[in-house]
Amino acid sequence: MSDGEHSESTIESIPDLEEKVAGLIARFDADLANIGDESALNDLQVALVGKKGSLTSLLKSMGRLGPKLRPEAGKIVNDAKQVVTDGIARRRVEVRKLSLERRLRSEILDVTMPSPLSRPGRLHPLTLVLEEVVHIFTCMGFDIAEGPEVETDWHNFEALGIPKDHPARQEQATIFVKDRPDLVLRTHTSPVQIRRFLAGPPPIKIIAPGFVYRHDDDPTHSPMFLQTEGLMVDSRTSFADLKGVLELFLRAFFGQSTRVRFRASYFQFTEPSGEVDVACVACDGRGDATCRVCKGTGWLEILGCGEVDPVVLGNVGIDPEVHQGFAFGMGLERMAMLKYGIDAIGYFYRNDERFLGQF
Repeated sequence: MSDGEHSESTIESIPDLEEKVAGLIARFDADLANIGDESALNDLQVALVGKKGSLTSLLKSMGRLGPKLRPEAGKIVNDAKQVVTDGIARRRVEVRKLSLERRLRSEILDVTMPSPLSRPGRLHPLTLVLEEVVHIFTCMGFDIAEGPEVETDWHNFEALGIPKDHPARQEQATIFVKDRPDLVLRTHTSPVQIRRFLAGPPPIKIIAPGFVYRHDDDPTHSPMFLQTEGLMVDSRTSFADLKGVLELFLRAFFGQSTRVRFRASYFQFTEPSGEVDVACVACDGRGDATCRVCKGTGWLEILGCGEVDPVVLGNVGIDPEVHQGFAFGMGLERMAMLKYGIDAIGYFYRNDERFLGQF
């Protein structure tokens, strides 16, 4: 230990101790004001209150003082150590703030500059299909109608001729709203037809696209899916008009050479009812035994349709003796799967850029 260090850490009396502590605190204040980084702060703290620090050495050298003076001397040194600790803590906050300000100034990001990693956005394949379907029907004079996705039981079922004890209730795999048995997540967009009926008398010529919900989840079904239904009602609309509209739509969507066929079927709110098929897009309707899309039939079911049941018209106050019309409905995921050759509905909802980037 040098002579200077020895004289600084040797205590002869209380005044001598007070003088040494005052000198250390004065130098500490001067050094503290000039420190601009945390590393230097740590060094200063160790130099004063570390195991071999100046204030710590003063505590160790109090043996020269009498027993009566040691408590007072200890208090003087400990108070000084507290001054150092508090000063270091305050300066540390200031230094960190200054460091952050310097960093922010040096890392200025110009948000007006285009990102070098930016890529042009793309429309989702379901959006592409929806826009195309809407375009085709609006070109044929159909209006777009919308309705709520949380529906009343009456709009979703009973007004469409499906009472509470009807087996179709089970087929719809309905999702009910908790504690509200009168409310459901709509299972189809047909309630929009009911709301349009109630909004005003025929003539009516609408399509109703939107999301619907059911307890379905497998490679060809999803609990949520897009559906589009159409409705046309006036005093002269016939099944022949229905066939003409759907043939025109399907050929506009899949191609003018697309072959279309109608098959008799049954739906709860149309009578008579039919299903519509298009020639298989994979084997061109040949019905190859190896075709995994149509499984050798040559045909693909695409949508359901029929004349509006007179019961439905009566439920909404329209005289079925005066007005008649047709309705149809299709799932847009199936339309997209056939158009783009997609084999599982789940791809539409996985947000996988490898899939979405192909469209």
